[in-house]
Amino acid sequence: MNPQQRFVLAVVLMLAVLVGGNLLFPPAPLPEAEGPEAGAALTEQASEPAVAEAVTETPPETSPVEGDAPVPALVPTDPALPELSPETDTPVVPAPEPGAERLVTVEGPLYRFTFSTLGARLRSVELLEFDSFQRPGSVELVVPEGPGLLGSRIVVEADTVDLRSAPFEVTPADGLRLTAGGGPQTLALRYEHPTEPFSFQVEYTFDPDFYLVQARGRAEGLNRGLLISDLGVGPAFNEIDQERDSTSLAYAVNHLQEGVRSTLFEDVEAASVVEGPLLWAATRSSYWVVGILPAERAGDPLYLGGLLARPSEQVSGRAALAVTQSLGPGGTFEHRIYAGPQDYARLSRVGSAFQDVNPVGWRFLRPVLRPIIGVIMWVLVFFHTSLAIGYGWVLILVGVLMRVVLFPLNHKAMRANLRNMAVQPLVKDIQTKFKDQPEKLQKEMIKLYKEHGFNPLAGCWPMLLPWPVLIALFFVFQNTIELRGVPFAWLPDLSTADPFYVLPALLGASMFLMQWVSMRTMDEVNPQMKMMMWGMPIFMVVIFANLPSGLNLYYFTANLATLPQTWWIARERQKVRAKGPPTPAKA
Repeated sequence: MNPQQRFVLAVVLMLAVLVGGNLLFPPAPLPEAEGPEAGAALTEQASEPAVAEAVTETPPETSPVEGDAPVPALVPTDPALPELSPETDTPVVPAPEPGAERLVTVEGPLYRFTFSTLGARLRSVELLEFDSFQRPGSVELVVPEGPGLLGSRIVVEADTVDLRSAPFEVTPADGLRLTAGGGPQTLALRYEHPTEPFSFQVEYTFDPDFYLVQARGRAEGLNRGLLISDLGVGPAFNEIDQERDSTSLAYAVNHLQEGVRSTLFEDVEAASVVEGPLLWAATRSSYWVVGILPAERAGDPLYLGGLLARPSEQVSGRAALAVTQSLGPGGTFEHRIYAGPQDYARLSRVGSAFQDVNPVGWRFLRPVLRPIIGVIMWVLVFFHTSLAIGYGWVLILVGVLMRVVLFPLNHKAMRANLRNMAVQPLVKDIQTKFKDQPEKLQKEMIKLYKEHGFNPLAGCWPMLLPWPVLIALFFVFQNTIELRGVPFAWLPDLSTADPFYVLPALLGASMFLMQWVSMRTMDEVNPQMKMMMWGMPIFMVVIFANLPSGLNLYYFTANLATLPQTWWIARERQKVRAKGPPTPAKA
């Protein structure tokens, strides 16, 4: 059972106890009281040969290479990646010698990109603002043993021009050094076919102050075709909890008509095709994302053709991804690449709802959760920066403030609960007296509601208000970059589980204490409530043991802040018991 499933189970059971306890087992001050989920560039086939044949836009009678020359082909350096087209008799250029490879870096304040001259592939993306918890140094987004990113292939009819092992020339030859506020700079990589009238060039323009890279290029010698760009096998592991990080590996697309769809890597069991048109395609982990988006063009928007996914043969447990894009007139293309953190504000700047690359929660709750999460993050960051205190203390402060803000509502709910307790004997009398007269029973119950303000749910709904906050906090700790790696007291990371299980135990103890204070003033406690008092805290310790320690800290603090109110209600219950039931309503 993954963390989300455990958390859902905990929420359902706690809500059942909260609501059911009020309906079925109301506190009894007297012995009589009782309780009651457009144009397609791809086809839906698993085999990439068929995909390539179907998606090409080149008419059969049109030669794809100027001068009716055959389509050039290159031997791939990565035999583990299957071909997109069947074997052909087109000329083959021998693969370059391994010693010819050279690495070129682009380094700025935020990142360090490393390109290989073989295939113009992106071999490394380091995010210099963030430390990796899996290896010394900064966060690395490219899996070292994987094929890299941005390797290119061009499909024309049944032929494939594979450029992933082609020797590229780089301009400037020694890479780029970016400075903050210094303006964008461009790195160009170019391949010239030795015998055919074909060349391929791609230019990457880097912004030193943002993680978005502009890419544009041209396949000279091809009139039309389909560009396939490798999206890699997902971000490399960088977190303390590698198991949790692996379960979050997924790819997502934003379809023009269908919206954002996300698929976990563990669900990729065979080759598949996601048809376009797509506003973007991306792969992500807990905190990091690598995505490809079409270039921005006002009045004439561009789209990706689709996404190809298959289980990776190089890296176990991952999916090998590639996106497709039709070449424009003269073999031109352009797109954008985002490789960076899942920072909501930064992702929002990209546009096309890229901030939803890691959808929050479950689809039916997202419209509710997203605004709540936005408010919560604003509050957390505001207190952290304004008061100059750590996020651990911020969570404690928010837990207390939440109870203070909701005190009036909870106070009203508790008084309604006390009224309900007082009239329980009258409810029982009416139910006994008119058990064989349903219409009369209904009328008398309505009369009782009006005369005594009796409402079985009046004591429940104000108590439900903190639950959206608790649910939103769960997802905040799942992928909010601000809380990644933040220590507090003995906790090494508020976004991971307590290594010593101290907070889950304290959480369970606080739940037990709240119930004990409440039940000790009751004359009679039924066996179900006794079992709940002992069993529920133990169950919650088990459920919350592997959830983020920051979530445990907030919930434990909120429970402690509720104890004074619980004690006050216990005293009020004693007063109600001393008064006895109100005067029965006349039939």
